[in-house]
Amino acid sequence: MSADKLFTVAGTATNPDGTTKARFANDLVARIKILNKAKCTNINLTELPRAMTKLEALQYLTEQGITDGDAGYAVANKLAEKSKVAKRGEVMVKAVKASVPKTTAKTAVTA
Repeated sequence: MSADKLFTVAGTATNPDGTTKARFANDLVARIKILNKAKCTNINLTELPRAMTKLEALQYLTEQGITDGDAGYAVANKLAEKSKVAKRGEVMVKAVKASVPKTTAKTAVTA
């Protein structure tokens, strides 16, 4: 089982202080209500074609053309952050030739 959470909704919204952030959810209507209650503006959420991780959702948003203004900047920054975290989790595997210890055979002398 994967440790990454899956989301069916992704997009951007601007906080009351003017910062634009990438947003993720599983219920579009509930998320919009929460953002409206928090007085967020420029809410731009979209339903994803399938359940995706944050990294996959950010890549999908980029493919869909969310690249203008603050929303594009927020998506690009979050995508760079998530890509860096994903690369950090990768493990480098180095092939090393196994050495076999030499064994000496003792011959038995029979009398």
